[in-house]
Amino acid sequence: MGSGCTAIINARIYCVDASFQVYNPGSIVFRDGLITAVGPCESVEVPADADIIDGAGRLAVLPGLVDAHCHASLLKGFSENAQLMQWLPEYQREHQALRAEDAFYACLVTYMEALKGGTTTVLDMYRFMHEGHRAAELLGLRVDLVPYAADNPTKRFFETLETTEQALRDLHGLRDDRTRAWVGLEHITYCSEGMFRAARDLADRYGVSIHTHTSEQREEVDVVVELFCDRPVHKFNDWGILKPGSLLAHCVWLDAAEIQVLADTGTGVAHCPVSNMKLASGPAPLASMQAAGIPLGLGSDGGISNNAVSMWESMKSGSLLQKVTHLDATRVSAQEALTLATLGGAQVLGRDAQIGSLEVGKQADLITVDLWQPHLMPLHEAEGHDPVLWNLVFAGRASDVRDAWVQGEQLLAQGRLTRVDESALLEEIHAATAAFLARRREFAAIPMV
Repeated sequence: MGSGCTAIINARIYCVDASFQVYNPGSIVFRDGLITAVGPCESVEVPADADIIDGAGRLAVLPGLVDAHCHASLLKGFSENAQLMQWLPEYQREHQALRAEDAFYACLVTYMEALKGGTTTVLDMYRFMHEGHRAAELLGLRVDLVPYAADNPTKRFFETLETTEQALRDLHGLRDDRTRAWVGLEHITYCSEGMFRAARDLADRYGVSIHTHTSEQREEVDVVVELFCDRPVHKFNDWGILKPGSLLAHCVWLDAAEIQVLADTGTGVAHCPVSNMKLASGPAPLASMQAAGIPLGLGSDGGISNNAVSMWESMKSGSLLQKVTHLDATRVSAQEALTLATLGGAQVLGRDAQIGSLEVGKQADLITVDLWQPHLMPLHEAEGHDPVLWNLVFAGRASDVRDAWVQGEQLLAQGRLTRVDESALLEEIHAATAAFLARRREFAAIPMV
């Protein structure tokens, strides 16, 4: 937790609270990891001992972005130009070859990209989650670590419930709760009914949440119906994994009955629009899920299926995909998109009491964005309209993020990570990737089913 006191003054502050309060010009003060004041400049008293950052009208302050579904990877750009059912076996060659040291560097490069782009919390579904914790501890960001687990005989290279339980014992709640661990199930076709039921019991025993994928592509749902004589969400409900705190990724091909089941059980959804477009999965029924009251967050799905770990791209694409799908330019406003990427993500991760909005008493997870750039101008409001919010969502870039704090600790300053030597780490990552690729040559793709 950061110590001391920091005040950001004369900035455009988007609180993303229940009323979506905006202060321009505004100030925010945080001390010992907690937000102590936020509001118009004239109403916020700046303590005498505060380190002051003067935005001079050229900085925006936002809650730290939350990536609600990500997969770390060393091999961005290697699984390309394929539909999901053909893409997955090629991607999984990475997991066949993966060792703990590879997982560390995969997590490290993924979390570096995320943090430099203003994402201060990442849910990472990957392998060797102790290495994910080690990478996050090095950089300082929050992580929710979800082991990929499966028990299908052809998928034994994934994690098990035994290694998952070890991660729960060792990692959950570490670093003053910056690290959390979950129970994760890779996919319904990779995990037996017995594994689903045992996963539910394991999550209940440790008081943690469950995460899995579903209904990402129409052909995938067809396979599930053929194998199980029912749709995926109904099987999940039968096996007891749907409950408040459970989180499903994708949910593109849900029918009305499945949407109602998710609403009735309080299950959340991580919407991954960029990945869903790239893998030609389709547009998720976002409006129907919102109308049903399903908790929703945004996910990048990781660089392996997205090529960027950027919530900026997810916000823009998430809005545009709904607009063009429904031929309705009013779908998913800038305010809605930013909320999904902050407070919405915090809610589906069960962290919204601590983070996701800028409110007094919450932990100081926040970022500044440099507005003094051609692609983010104009900065003038007129006729009651704020163009800056719209330009942040539809023109903002990860590289626009200047500073980032987690629990009041500054982890990014002037675009550079504060805890590490970025150049030295990139040299290590580059070398580790070359060695990993050489080893991966030994492994052939295994069909999905």
